[in-house]
Amino acid sequence: MALSVEQVLDIAKATEAYDGVAPLDEATLLTLRNRPEDATIWGDVRGFGLLIGTELSLVVLTQHRGVGLGRQLLLRAPSLPAGTTAWSHGDNPAAAALATRQGWERTRELWVMRRPVAGLPPAPETPEGILVRGFEPGDEAELLRVNAAAFAHHPEQGSLDEAGLRERMSEPWFHASGLITAWEGEKLLAFHWTKRHSETEGEVYVVGVDPSAQGRGLGRLVTLLGLHHLAAVGVERIHLYVEGDNTPAVRLYEGLGFTRAAADTHVQYTRS
Repeated sequence: MALSVEQVLDIAKATEAYDGVAPLDEATLLTLRNRPEDATIWGDVRGFGLLIGTELSLVVLTQHRGVGLGRQLLLRAPSLPAGTTAWSHGDNPAAAALATRQGWERTRELWVMRRPVAGLPPAPETPEGILVRGFEPGDEAELLRVNAAAFAHHPEQGSLDEAGLRERMSEPWFHASGLITAWEGEKLLAFHWTKRHSETEGEVYVVGVDPSAQGRGLGRLVTLLGLHHLAAVGVERIHLYVEGDNTPAVRLYEGLGFTRAAADTHVQYTRS
């Protein structure tokens, strides 16, 4: 009998509890919860394969690792054209070995950077003519415009559309006050969308700056205002995800006290 979405989520939850890192990303979880018909699932109670579009996920329960189940799940996958991608959430040596043996190339690194809330730098003064406020209904079109422009070359974030925005804003963690926006008249110039995962953990979810406003310090402004918002709601630690080759963003976050451990590297493999 085929695995249900509920069984897939249970396996993913159990794996996260052991590994300390979620094996499925947010977009995958949203698809499973809201559009399960878009997902192809195979496997059994030991682990599963999951294909959504051209993104593959393979997840094996801890007690069933080391016996070739990951390879079996990969070989049981439906037709995977060149360009199919798969993430290893954590730079897992077993995943790297499987990818190499099956002809997949290491193509991206996504870093997790972290810092405690204690000792945050002060937020800079808001420049004259700039209005900073939380999200309000009616901001959606400008938010999507700036997001598309800021992430035009980002394969996941840049594709965010109205439906995806509504989906994320329907999640229990969303609060309008945690989506910091910076305006010049009726034009949105920058935003920082924060995410509170728990009472103690917060995230720099998305920081976007309109390319026409680059160089005005607005990215640093909204980032710091968002960090102070997370501090005000009581979190103790903050993390973020950043592309490993995005040197300007890495430097910005390092300057704000974020650091990275070697284990905090997510790797994307692409079928060649």
